[in-house]
Amino acid sequence: MSGHSKWANIKRRKGAVDAKRGKIFTKIIKEIMVAARLGGGDINGNSRLRSAVMAAKDENMPKDNIERAIKKGTGDLDGVSYEEIVYEGYGPGGVAVMVECMTDNRVRTVADVRHFFSKSGGNLGESNCVSWMFDKKGSIVIDSAAISEDNLMEIAIEAGAEDVVTEDNTFQVLTAPDDFTAVCEALEAKGVKHVEAGITMIPKNVAEVNDEKVASQLMKLIENLEDNDDVQKVHANFDIPDAIMEAIS
Repeated sequence: MSGHSKWANIKRRKGAVDAKRGKIFTKIIKEIMVAARLGGGDINGNSRLRSAVMAAKDENMPKDNIERAIKKGTGDLDGVSYEEIVYEGYGPGGVAVMVECMTDNRVRTVADVRHFFSKSGGNLGESNCVSWMFDKKGSIVIDSAAISEDNLMEIAIEAGAEDVVTEDNTFQVLTAPDDFTAVCEALEAKGVKHVEAGITMIPKNVAEVNDEKVASQLMKLIENLEDNDDVQKVHANFDIPDAIMEAIS
């Protein structure tokens, strides 16, 4: 997978998307709480919190929910304390997988993650076993119909972006993590709206999966992980050709 999640582009029935909205809200609220706890509740002085609030607004989360999550994070309201942890392992076909989690019960979370890896034919590995295969970047995905590549490149690079990548019907603006907020603000100021934006892990090399069985196992692993309440983000270094994707969908 390059940049944003390949599997996120799979068309799903509206009912399935709506059913997952509650889980998306839960994950974003956790991120807001942790960001506020670590860096304070001032969005202007806390880039991580600003990024989390941006994600909440992208999902049309009510303002009250956002404000309540910030107050829980800063301790102004009672709330659960979450621990951040990253699990790493190998999926089917030896694909590298990183799983970012926030949990109030590490024993439960690692058991669930290990189960998903084993069930798919993969295995959970030691810390740092695959992280060296990824670079941490800011990622801003924009519909290619919204702006020309040349105009986007000019705005993004001037604001501090590292690169603009064309993928399917989108442009992906890549930044250093510290420059992510500034680039987002520069694009917003020019009226350029994003499809999705956040800090992510970009694989240095991407393996193309041409075996239907392996592809199906990988997709199931990712879906199981993303459906888990303790899992915030999943990163992997594979891509599946459209023909294979259609065959397993």
